[in-house]
Amino acid sequence: MKYVPIDSIETGQYLGKTIFSGNGAVLLAEGVQLTVYMITTLRRIGVTMLYIQDPLTEDIELPEVVSDETKRIVMKKMQDTLSTIRSGKDFDSRSLSISIDTLLNEIMKNSDVLIQLTDIRTKDNDMYLHALNVCTISTLIGINMGLNQLQLKELATGALLHDIGKMDAITDDKSPDERLHHTWRGFELLKHKREYSLLIAHVAFQHHETPDGLGQPRRLLVDQIHLYARIVSVANTYDNLLRSDELKTGMLPHVAIEHMMALAGTKLDREVLIQFLRTVSIYSTGTSVRLSSRETGVVVGQHRGLPGRPIVRIVKQEGGSDLEVKEVDLAQHTTIFIEHVLG
Repeated sequence: MKYVPIDSIETGQYLGKTIFSGNGAVLLAEGVQLTVYMITTLRRIGVTMLYIQDPLTEDIELPEVVSDETKRIVMKKMQDTLSTIRSGKDFDSRSLSISIDTLLNEIMKNSDVLIQLTDIRTKDNDMYLHALNVCTISTLIGINMGLNQLQLKELATGALLHDIGKMDAITDDKSPDERLHHTWRGFELLKHKREYSLLIAHVAFQHHETPDGLGQPRRLLVDQIHLYARIVSVANTYDNLLRSDELKTGMLPHVAIEHMMALAGTKLDREVLIQFLRTVSIYSTGTSVRLSSRETGVVVGQHRGLPGRPIVRIVKQEGGSDLEVKEVDLAQHTTIFIEHVLG
């Protein structure tokens, strides 16, 4: 399958990866043949990129850190949780905890898989996918940093709920600081959950603090920011850079990573960033690229530890209708580089 901009999609092509709605239900299933109406609707609801089936890359597999079924369960639980908070009621932390356990176990089982964030975003599912992505990335970083099971559960819970303050109703009885920034509201919501460690509340409170002491809401110095919050800050920054909306187009992963590396030590914790780079795929499988050899191809494989040196499949038209297919492993061909991501 190939990962292509929606403006490049043609009627009659087949969807390569299922698209979920905000409540975890299937919006369009993998394998459906796309019609003009479907493509128009997807564009209207904010979809910018799609996986499509392609005969030349049909054998490509997308290894996932988290299965579609687990994503569906967690997204549905997050929607229920946030809806409860919006209504001014207390949410069911026990039920949410069970979903987090399922998610955490799956991430730990697949911790050697490079994360690619390949799920298709829509206006409806973006908030829930963001929470899920931040949780997944944060947990993988935590595993790399040697956190134990209890710490990983605290980190995963805080990461999934890091933006919970955005859902809290703003009322006149709140202090000016609480009305001003969602981190205050998130902290207030979570610190009263007796079944949660106070560290979980501090993830929501501190994930916008920065090592240079210029973050929000309290301008904490780096040694005052808890490790969980520093981890979530990196994960949150990465996923935010990839997100598109009416005002901006999201960055491609390799561009986002370059941007983040420039922030090391000032806006992002340097050691956490190093561990983040061990978890993420710079060039997602299915992405079309042009190499320094002037050949174009599709990324078909990854190397853990060498995220910038994937395996690229080159397809050439030779003579009549004959096709020559070869694969270039950039980990072996060290003088060849990816010059440009196509699309």
